[in-house]
Amino acid sequence: MNLFYVNKSQIGQEDIQIIGDDVKHIKNVLRMKQGEELMVCDCEGTNYLCKIEEVLQKEIQLSIIERMACETELPTEFYLFQGLPKSDKMELIIQKAVELGVHEVIPVAMKRSIVKIEDKKKEAKKLDRWQAIAESAAKQSKRGIIPNVHSVMTYKEALAYAKEFDLNLFPYEQADGMNKSRELVKNAKGAKRIGIFIGPEGGFDDGEIEMVKEIGGEVITLGRRILRTETAGFTILSVLMFEMEQ
Repeated sequence: MNLFYVNKSQIGQEDIQIIGDDVKHIKNVLRMKQGEELMVCDCEGTNYLCKIEEVLQKEIQLSIIERMACETELPTEFYLFQGLPKSDKMELIIQKAVELGVHEVIPVAMKRSIVKIEDKKKEAKKLDRWQAIAESAAKQSKRGIIPNVHSVMTYKEALAYAKEFDLNLFPYEQADGMNKSRELVKNAKGAKRIGIFIGPEGGFDDGEIEMVKEIGGEVITLGRRILRTETAGFTILSVLMFEMEQ
């Protein structure tokens, strides 16, 4: 069944109003008519089974048949702190992280990050682009929320942001001990919020790894192979998603 996303302001007690580009898609592409059913998501974890009541020029009026909790969200919120990568790698990282169930993506300027975003206008433009990618990926994977892409943080700001999380993981190429990694993943079930810190192409600086202790973070290994920055995040997210899925 087709799924559409709306703001809470478009939802009434018994009806929902669809506006914007989705109107054209429903009318001209799907060619849906009065009386047909579709699903609507409020971007906050609730889905609505609806019936089309009226198709107008700039809006579509729906009546609510049933409300239900979205079943595609994980019980744990994952926050991906991604060291700023080169080129358009961030776009791929956001897209796939959203598909894998991430709650928020936080770009982080680390010591070994080659890319520097110092112009606020350029940063705002990138954030708009990244958020649009997150929204598209959320719709494709039928998420119950549209994950937020945070503004760029410094490493210290990122650590402070994650300080109160239940668990913070730092995959590091010089770490060892797969048994420790397996145990941490296995015991992560039941955690409310988990931070995942991924270094940029050059990896974490030694000083950044030392700072992990400040928030009680866990330095882990993902295996004997050196993974690219875009692969490391997908790997740990996939493992955690599989463990948390209900």
